[in-house]
Amino acid sequence: QVELAESGGGLVQPGGSLRLSCAFSGRDFSAYVMGWYRQAPGKQRELVSTITSGSSTFYEDSVQGRFTISRDHAKNTVYLQMNSLKPEDTAVYYCNARGILYTARGSTYWGQGTQVTVSS
Repeated sequence: QVELAESGGGLVQPGGSLRLSCAFSGRDFSAYVMGWYRQAPGKQRELVSTITSGSSTFYEDSVQGRFTISRDHAKNTVYLQMNSLKPEDTAVYYCNARGILYTARGSTYWGQGTQVTVSS
């Protein structure tokens, strides 16, 4: 069983920065592609960024160049560094683990979400 715990959300002014963390509890952290999704009020949940165990990354167009995803295998933690934040980045951000190797293949887990609000 995998558990994901996000932290680091909050209120920030436009142009500011936040770093989200997602602590992974369970076996075989390296067997999972880790990602961040977000859901704004009245909108569907959307993919923001992903990172493989080999640190290959993907970014949604609107965050490319502003957000950086990383993972620390020693701490079983994934980070999302968010810079130059805009009001349209306001959303609940969710951590996701998608199993692709070993017995984790085909499994998906979600964190409880952390609120990010960008406002002056």
